[in-house]
Amino acid sequence: MTDQSPGPTLTASVLTSLSQIAPGDWDACACPEAARGRPNDPFTTHRFLSALEDSGSVGRGTGWEPRYLVVDAEGETIAVAPLYGKTHSQGEYIFDHNWAHALENAGGNYYPKLQIAVPFTPATGRRFLTKTGHETTGMSALIQGAVQLAVENELSSLHATFCTEAEAIAGEHMGLLRRVTQQFHWYNRGYADFDAFLADLSSRKRKTIRKERRTAQGFGGQIETLTGKAIRPGHWDAFWRFYQDTGARKWGAPYLTRAFFEIAHETLRDDIALVMCTRDGQPVAGALNFIGRDALYGRYWGCVEDHPCLHFEACYYRAIDFAIAQGLARVEAGAQGDHKLARGYLPAQTHSLHWIANPGFSEAVERFLKAERAAVDEDIEILTGYGPFRKTTQEERE
Repeated sequence: MTDQSPGPTLTASVLTSLSQIAPGDWDACACPEAARGRPNDPFTTHRFLSALEDSGSVGRGTGWEPRYLVVDAEGETIAVAPLYGKTHSQGEYIFDHNWAHALENAGGNYYPKLQIAVPFTPATGRRFLTKTGHETTGMSALIQGAVQLAVENELSSLHATFCTEAEAIAGEHMGLLRRVTQQFHWYNRGYADFDAFLADLSSRKRKTIRKERRTAQGFGGQIETLTGKAIRPGHWDAFWRFYQDTGARKWGAPYLTRAFFEIAHETLRDDIALVMCTRDGQPVAGALNFIGRDALYGRYWGCVEDHPCLHFEACYYRAIDFAIAQGLARVEAGAQGDHKLARGYLPAQTHSLHWIANPGFSEAVERFLKAERAAVDEDIEILTGYGPFRKTTQEERE
């Protein structure tokens, strides 16, 4: 696919493996800020996406077929996108199952489709990855290339999930449909420690959280947060057991393979904050977080023993502790979960973009999305009002 418009000639190509592009060329688009420290998030880096691919977590038989999109300008890679061919809607967390049912009930085929996303990762970040100075041209070329790929292969749709708000607005101007959904995020207002955060809460919520923390920490063992070289291979043996248990209960089967954690140990340890809970020398629960430049991303939790409030401590309160200690601006706690509200995590918008091939179906989806956006905005306003913060503090936030 080639763009013949004025300016440098742009060529879009599709790769079936990240081994077909040099890590430096990919990351120059995915995380140019990493030249000055951490990437904004690790999820679109060559090392993270390669871990998914090399471990068999994506690829043949998974319903996530790599079709990485690369845009070159006269031999220079200026834009890339983590694009996948999808034969189902699992592991996306922006739910379109009703769309699939509606199209199939009308006699159409919703699958396969194309997805610009980080598999199994409901974390907001750039999805149209461009080298600095090529943001507008690169995003436009990626969208045109992905839509053209869908048209040429007679696919039903293209979706870009958990993109940034700026990308969502720009994509809407380019003719895509914009969707707004919500998650729960914790925001750091420059807190010196956890007690300073608690001081922002109502008295009743403060007492509840302190009680939950005492209960969890009294489970009869130790809780520690590990990063980098402090993470040992044995920790992954334990966490794999935790992850399998959670995966079997939530999804029927875990999305990630055991090999992913082995590769992560070699290439991603510096991106990870692993909370491990041990009792009598044996790991009994854990939570896996990924570290970004300004945020901590909560991803997975699991356990082999049930202890009251240990889930809240390992997943939410230890994440807040870590964010405060590291000076991170927020914690993104993953998909869903109204129970996060009472623990200081406030509702926040998340964004996605969609292109639907069938004009009539596209119009129906557009009408739905307009109504859904209004409903989400109302939900966020209502839920925020029910948050745990003192009224004066909440008024300052608004």
